[in-house]
This record gives sequence, C-alpha cells and structure tokens, in this order.
Amino acid sequence: MRTKLLRRLLELTVNGETYELAVEPQETLLEVLRNRIGLTGGKEGCGTGECGSCTVLVEGEPVLGCLLLAVECEKKRIETIEGQAHEGVLTPVQQAFLEKGAVQCGFCTPGMVLASTALLKRNPAPSGEEIQEALEGHLCRCTGYNKIMEAVLHAASLPAGKC
Repeated sequence: MRTKLLRRLLELTVNGETYELAVEPQETLLEVLRNRIGLTGGKEGCGTGECGSCTVLVEGEPVLGCLLLAVECEKKRIETIEGQAHEGVLTPVQQAFLEKGAVQCGFCTPGMVLASTALLKRNPAPSGEEIQEALEGHLCRCTGYNKIMEAVLHAASLPAGKC
C-alpha cells in the first residue's frame, strides 16, 4: 500500500512579505521560492549542495535552498537576492560586485552576494582568508574568484552599517 503525502499549509515570510502556501512535505525551499512565489534569483545548479547558486538567507544566515525543506522555514525570516535592493538602490555588496567586475554570467552571483552580505554583517572587516571561508562551496566558472574577493573587500571598506 502506498502512502499519499498530503500538502501542508505553510506561512513563509520572504523579503518582508508573508505568503500562505500549500506545499508538499518534500518540496525544497528553492522549489517553493522559484515555482510558487516566482523569485527566480536563486538557481539550482547541482541539486546536491555543492555549488552555492541556490543560497538564500534564513534568519540572516546563508543556507542552501536546494537542500532545505520549505516546511523547515515556517516562522523564519527568509531573504533572497530579490529582497536586497530597496526602491532600485543596490546594497553596497551588490554595488561592489558591479564596480569590481565580479558579475559575469550571473548564475552564481545571487549566492555569492548573499553569502558576502551575511559575512559582512557578522564581520565588517574580514580578512581574505575569512572571505574565502565564507564563500567555500560557491562555484564560479567565469571570474576566477579574484574579482569576487576584490568586491567583498571593497564592500567591507564602505561605511559601517551599509551592508
């Protein structure tokens, strides 16, 4: 006999907006964000948590949306790349990525920006080694990482509280 999984009514707070959705218990946060809410900034690159392109912030910490079940995120604050800029004004991290040429094809960029944002909130003056550690697991095939490192260091040099 097969057991049928029933949808669960879930309330998610994403980028300050509340969504009430009926989700399957096995749906990942990334699937819900992309397919139900329409926030497509986070990408599924590998589906196994190896590339970082699905990164979102949950309670201010970077998590892999392809590995996290949506039902685990109820009553938690979720931030995506779409929620970073306000009224068309980029965050210092986003601006630094543009200024330093750290945006190439853009596939990895949302995850890199969110992981960098979380790093700078908890450590406003990270070393190169700390930046590398924060970006471990984020794969980029276009930039060679130097431009990304430069961007994070540049964002760190901006006035405190801006990230």
